[in-house]
Amino acid sequence: MSRLSAQRSIRSTTHRRYDGDRVFADDTGRLWIAASTDDAVVFTCISDGRGSARALAVDSERLDDSIGDDTLRAWLNQAPRIGTLP
Repeated sequence: MSRLSAQRSIRSTTHRRYDGDRVFADDTGRLWIAASTDDAVVFTCISDGRGSARALAVDSERLDDSIGDDTLRAWLNQAPRIGTLP
């Protein structure tokens, strides 16, 4: 299987967790969970324990089906690691 087809199969596997949490793949194929709070989305890498958690302030958006994987990946890329200052 080529790398491109492997990425497509991973990218198309968005899973629902509980309370609106979402599981998605980043650009390299690592799996992340996105969990929303009242004013932020918290990202945790679930396929590699060495990955740092990240958070991004958002305008009270819930992680419903209208927010696609491309948006989650863009937010993840913008989100700073938790515990570090920009």
